Amino acid sequence: MEYPINSDFRTALRLILAFEDETLTGYEKQVILLNELYQKQHGNMQRALEQANAFLNGGKVNIESDGGPRLYSFSKDADFIFAAFRQTHGIDLQKAEMHWWEFLALFMDLGSETTFSSLIGLRRRVKNGTASKEERQAAREMGDIFDIPEPDTRSLDEKEREAEFMKLVQGR
Repeated sequence: MEYPINSDFRTALRLILAFEDETLTGYEKQVILLNELYQKQHGNMQRALEQANAFLNGGKVNIESDGGPRLYSFSKDADFIFAAFRQTHGIDLQKAEMHWWEFLALFMDLGSETTFSSLIGLRRRVKNGTASKEERQAAREMGDIFDIPEPDTRSLDEKEREAEFMKLVQGR
């Protein structure tokens, strides 16, 4: 059975931001996902999560990760993404009404002349080792703007064990 989904791009972005939030547990992220995305209670939670995943992936059920480095963050790069949408498509995201899939299509087509696209290109070259000496220096000078941390995929149990270990090491 299919359940109606809140398809607004802002909802999807809030969900992605929640999943980028390292302070939330996996369970908390799932609760946020279900509460934000579905307009009424879903009977089959596993099916709801599968349907939500497919929706957030643009309707594709099984997306294979390319295993490459993370090149952008919706939270960290928000200002650059907003500017790129305006520059490339003439869309003010603060005023736009748009389906998530339309947002994704436009996001994938952001112009190469935007600061966001230039930043992504630089991150890609630095992370795959093809950046020039000057580009690597520019990346270092950008500091926090350039750095995109890889998501922490450890379980809550693993994080707690590491915290306990660090307490022992530090003598607390």
